[in-house]
Amino acid sequence: MEDIARIFEWAGIGVIVVATLVTLWVGAATLHARGTAAAYDAARESFGRGLLASLEVFVAADLIRTVSVDLTLEGVGSLALLVVIRTILSFSIDVEINGVVPWRARSSSSGDAPRSGPS
Repeated sequence: MEDIARIFEWAGIGVIVVATLVTLWVGAATLHARGTAAAYDAARESFGRGLLASLEVFVAADLIRTVSVDLTLEGVGSLALLVVIRTILSFSIDVEINGVVPWRARSSSSGDAPRSGPS
């Protein structure tokens, strides 16, 4: 099980590497199409979403390791602390990407403002 947890950790690193490459691609394409400010925003959002995905994979690796390899009170306490820290990081990144806290995002995108264009 230790090897499986290590595979998940490497997968998390792989997600970060792929997110970086996708971010560079998205940033370059957006820079060419819409300019610097839009490219920065698109790259920032793309990389932030990659980091969120990698955090989920790292939490899975920690869960596997703790439950199957290090099932002690100290190991469970360490896991709880890591999950809390990574949850706070995920929340912070999500707020940074979307600009609003998650429970406000749904109400702000529900169509309060009239839309223009074809219906």
